[in-house]
Amino acid sequence: MSDALRAFPRNFLFGAATAAFQIEGAAFEDGRTASIWDAFCREPGAVINGDNGDVACDHYHRYGEDVALMKGLGLDTYRFSVSWSRVRPDAGPLNQKGLDFYKRLVDELRDADILPWLTLYHWDMPQALQERGGWTVRESSDLFTEYALDVYDALGDRVDIWTTLNEPWCSSFLSYTAGIHAPGHYSIAEGMLASHHLLLGHGQVVRELRGRDAGKNLGITLNLTVPDPVDPQNEGDRDAARRIDGQFNRWFLDPIFRGSYPDDVVDDIRVVDAAAVETWQAAIRPGDLELISQPIDSLGVNYYHGEFVGAQPDPNPPLPGEAPTDRPGRSPFPAAEGIYWHDRGLPRTSMNWEVQPEGLTRLLRRVSDEYAAAAGTVLYVTENGAAYDDELVVEDGISRVKDAERTQFLRAHLSAVLDAADAGVDVRGYFYWSLLDNFEWAWGYEKRFGIVHVDYDTQVRTLKDSALEYRRVIAARAIDNAPEGAVLQR
Repeated sequence: MSDALRAFPRNFLFGAATAAFQIEGAAFEDGRTASIWDAFCREPGAVINGDNGDVACDHYHRYGEDVALMKGLGLDTYRFSVSWSRVRPDAGPLNQKGLDFYKRLVDELRDADILPWLTLYHWDMPQALQERGGWTVRESSDLFTEYALDVYDALGDRVDIWTTLNEPWCSSFLSYTAGIHAPGHYSIAEGMLASHHLLLGHGQVVRELRGRDAGKNLGITLNLTVPDPVDPQNEGDRDAARRIDGQFNRWFLDPIFRGSYPDDVVDDIRVVDAAAVETWQAAIRPGDLELISQPIDSLGVNYYHGEFVGAQPDPNPPLPGEAPTDRPGRSPFPAAEGIYWHDRGLPRTSMNWEVQPEGLTRLLRRVSDEYAAAAGTVLYVTENGAAYDDELVVEDGISRVKDAERTQFLRAHLSAVLDAADAGVDVRGYFYWSLLDNFEWAWGYEKRFGIVHVDYDTQVRTLKDSALEYRRVIAARAIDNAPEGAVLQR
């Protein structure tokens, strides 16, 4: 094979990912009731333009069309999430109509020879459960386990790969500490409690599913980053990077793989809020960490960008990229004092996130070397993508989205995955985020991450140039150095 053509491993899976709340719509059909995101969307100023997920991409009614799109792209696998509020409305009795939708979806995928990859929780807790304390109370871990077993009983004969949680950092610290995501609280203690109860729910579900079928592939998905100090020789800059690494990465990696929370991070948070640490410590019971750290088969790595931080402010600081509205907020990092983000001149997406493909290579190598390899856990890139200001144009009667930046983003990050594999990392798949333009949480419909354009007025789907390029890479099972503009065949 020529140096210009790099092949992916034979067992490598090419996929795309979505989340139930972001695409399904049908918010109050067939028994589904409000989730925390339905409630949050209706809080003034919580979501840009007051957008909500009531219709979204109408995937609930158009799943057949969407699976046909996936098949046309040549996807090996599709990562989707199940709506807790659709299956257990108001955290109450089982809703058979909700389960039946996922049965239909999974059967459609299997008929198209697309591997279903199921995520049990992607942030849509029933609002009724939030009103009982949400993830800050231990009861939620038990109710999550009951819900997970309901889904397994319905789909266990059809689905072999099960992910417990998507990005618990977001559904704890971004949600209960920063106030940016539902339920929009501003408490260090609540964020810490939520993180533990989320992980406890993960552990309980892994135990129960493993007991039902030891052959299932069980895992969790974490969003992780690469924190770099502005000056590696400066002690303050190195400490800023250590604290971001601790509060973002190690807070979840350590309990899952080592059975303990990182002591240095606990000490950092204690300086800021000793009472919060005491409240969190009191919630950890004997046996919790053994349950959380039981073996998993797969670790999903979600990577979007790195962090470039120091102990002194940047004279020309980058614009914030997380809070789209005027809603009050605080840092999702409990111990963020004295940490400053810097610009290093990299290209940025419309989310103002840096484009840093080599960071993905470093991240995969680090996670493999320090955590996954010794545990026998396989890595997958379960989310990676970029938002850009796409424009749908019509040329000779054909609709097209010329998203050259996203196309290059996709190619660069697929190459970064191959770089990690070449370095010995057991990474077996890549899921682009997202298959469809969709409801982007607090950003509403302002940001488009999809490789498929969605007209939200008509629900017409249009393959972007990035989708055409992804299709070409999948068909070849390789990536080459083809010049830009030479690869897009409709």
